[in-house]
Amino acid sequence: MQLLTPCFEAALTLACHLHAQQLRKDQQTPYIAHLLSVTALVLENQGTEAEAIAALLHDAIEDQGGNPTRDLIRSQFGEEITAIIDGCTDSDTHPKPPWRQRKQRYLQQLKAASPSVRKVSLADKLHNARSLLKLLQQQGHSAWNCFSGGKAGTLWFYQSLLEIHQTCPPEPMLQELQHIIHELKAFD
Repeated sequence: MQLLTPCFEAALTLACHLHAQQLRKDQQTPYIAHLLSVTALVLENQGTEAEAIAALLHDAIEDQGGNPTRDLIRSQFGEEITAIIDGCTDSDTHPKPPWRQRKQRYLQQLKAASPSVRKVSLADKLHNARSLLKLLQQQGHSAWNCFSGGKAGTLWFYQSLLEIHQTCPPEPMLQELQHIIHELKAFD
């Protein structure tokens, strides 16, 4: 077991600062809850400190400033962590390209991604799927309206992610993701 260093604490502080005004799709949950959950999943699944830091910051470039944020992360945390975050980023421009185009690009980059990128990505998508299922249980079918891809597009994306991750060395989080996707498909 590796202990976390002050570098992790600095990343946590930066994540809190960058995402302080951001909420999850339910418009009630502070965004940092997602980042902490993804980080916990990475650490609980034998992730390294670099992977945990990348988990904390995995949406920073995409949602909080693009290239200037990338440069800040690179200067504070180095190339390895920046590369993991880049591998988990589907767009770094504003406005973002159309949803389907971004997701197809993300899936293509995931196919060639490093094990570290795949671990953080899997933790991210697992937490997103958990949150979606909870939202559906609370709000019913209207929850699909919160997602740019709607029901069909979102299920397509999750199924595509699952297929890519199934070609990789086994990861404990994969079985849970598979189970949640099954529940999402069956949700009525």
